[in-house]
Amino acid sequence: MNNVLLVIFAFIAVAGAAGTAVQKNPYDKLISLGMLFAGVIPFIIESGYFDVAIALSLIIPMTTIIMLQAVWRCRR
Repeated sequence: MNNVLLVIFAFIAVAGAAGTAVQKNPYDKLISLGMLFAGVIPFIIESGYFDVAIALSLIIPMTTIIMLQAVWRCRR
């Protein structure tokens, strides 16, 4: 992988992790968690774990939708 892309994806992952730790609003935490996963997926693909990357690409959006519904119900 290109070194510039490596740095960009690492920055996205670190920004997502820091945002998840700092945010208080549950919606913002989910957005930051999505950034974290978006930064980590290219590293999984580069390692050659395509099956894991495909599984995560299917599981992460579904769990995000479920978590958004759970947060929405609790905040009403």
